[in-house]
Amino acid sequence: MATTTTPPTGAGSTPPERKPGVAPIRPRNSSGPLIVRFYRSAVGKKWVMGITGVILMGFVFAHLVGNLKLFLSKEEINLYGEALRNMPGNLLPRTVLLWGIRIVLILAFVFHIHSAAGLTIINRRARPKGSQYQSKRDYVAADYASRTMRFTGIIVLLFLIFHLMDLTWGNANSQFLRGDPYNNLVYSLQRPGAAIVYAIGSIALGIHLYHGSWSLFQSLGLTNPRYNSLRRRFAQVFAGVMLLGNLTFPVAVQLHLVTLQCPHTKPPTAACPSSSSSGTKS
Repeated sequence: MATTTTPPTGAGSTPPERKPGVAPIRPRNSSGPLIVRFYRSAVGKKWVMGITGVILMGFVFAHLVGNLKLFLSKEEINLYGEALRNMPGNLLPRTVLLWGIRIVLILAFVFHIHSAAGLTIINRRARPKGSQYQSKRDYVAADYASRTMRFTGIIVLLFLIFHLMDLTWGNANSQFLRGDPYNNLVYSLQRPGAAIVYAIGSIALGIHLYHGSWSLFQSLGLTNPRYNSLRRRFAQVFAGVMLLGNLTFPVAVQLHLVTLQCPHTKPPTAACPSSSSSGTKS
């Protein structure tokens, strides 16, 4: 009598059929240098977000401190701008170091935006299909910060473009004079529309910095429940200082607390004559 044998499981056995509708697990693309493969991951993008965030936070803080020289005199802030172009003195040709810093800032800004967009795509792909049945309250609590960061980030980007056109390139400021940041800024903020744009940009930047400085430590993996209160306080203080400091410029000019000082005189770094040192209203 013939007997039926069951083939042993293991090597040489026929694999079980895959369930319908289940996609096979494929290995991730491991091509490219290690740093590129790391950046492709969510963890890598978070680290890039954190590091570039630190660089940009340092820049906006230093930028604010330098601009506060507006309240001293035209000579002070114009000499400050000239010192930036001449640093580090005779060790390097003029503007070489300044352009090096600008390149670092441009790269930080580009990678900050790119990693943010990449994380958004990764999060959307990872969202379960049944998430549409999630409680609206849970959705708001989980995604409020990230959604706010996206919106304020777009506003800050548009404001940055206008700011460069207004005070760096000069094509949005009919009274622009290269090397005279004091009067360039006063001319610009005397326009009510420009003052409103600067106020909106400052508010958006403050909100963005608050959420960014709060989530910065989490992006870098430096989290500890014992220090959460310190993280939040740091975020509040830093964002508050930046917001109030940047708002002082359009407010001061609109209230005529800061006025023009001997405009269109050359060199712009020269002190104003005593007869016009108190400012000239236009």
